[in-house]
Amino acid sequence: MSDYETCIIFLLAKAYQKAHGHFKKRLIAHGLTPVQYLTLECLWQEEGIAAGEIGRRLVLDSATLSGVLDRLAEAGWVIKSHDPEDKRVTRVHLTERAREIRDMLIREREEANEHILSGLSLEEKLLFKRFLRDVQG
Repeated sequence: MSDYETCIIFLLAKAYQKAHGHFKKRLIAHGLTPVQYLTLECLWQEEGIAAGEIGRRLVLDSATLSGVLDRLAEAGWVIKSHDPEDKRVTRVHLTERAREIRDMLIREREEANEHILSGLSLEEKLLFKRFLRDVQG
């Protein structure tokens, strides 16, 4: 086995490619990308939060997030508005379309997670998640 095949960076990258690709295929039918989905999930947890807070939670820079929010707004998933108390702050709200599809999309994510982790026992799944959180810091 070559050095790169045992390198944790390589292994994590390949695992990411597999997981991301699988989830991306599931979301295409809904016209969403994984990062757009994650943005919606942030809003399902807390409607009307500031764009900057979404970026902080998802670890996205402002330029990337701006494009994601613009595309979600153009597709009718979200509405952006200025904060009435501070015009510099952009608030993001879900449309009815995004609210109605919430349960279906969460099911898609859960099924994608199960597919990716299907070869692991419950204990291994818990350890794997803990490992990933620890690596993130």
